[in-house]
Amino acid sequence: MMSSNRTSRIIEPILQWFKPDVKETTIRQIQIVIRKGAHVIEYAILALLLYRAIRRTLGRGPDDWCRRCAAWAWGITFLYAASDEWHQTFVPSRGGSIHDMLIDCCGAALGLVLWHGWLLYQRERKLQTAG
Repeated sequence: MMSSNRTSRIIEPILQWFKPDVKETTIRQIQIVIRKGAHVIEYAILALLLYRAIRRTLGRGPDDWCRRCAAWAWGITFLYAASDEWHQTFVPSRGGSIHDMLIDCCGAALGLVLWHGWLLYQRERKLQTAG
């Protein structure tokens, strides 16, 4: 798609600066990993921000894990990812993809799982220092 051409204007010169004899297929593969990785990170952040907003709206404390809040945050992120991919079907230089939507949703889930793990880790540390 055309949007990948825009990112190749940045990624390709950087890769060629580091390794002048880099192959075109390698550039394309790295470009895909960077672009999809960025989506994972973006949607992880979106899910975490939604989780935080929902949790605070329900009056939960910052250290409390709220499974219902996480489910809502992931669901809203899923709807946003689906609507974004649907919107891309109307843009001439873009295209909607269920594959991309799944990557976005996995990013949201990863963000929430990592946050839950961080909260568990913090709770365990507090218990160890108190005991």
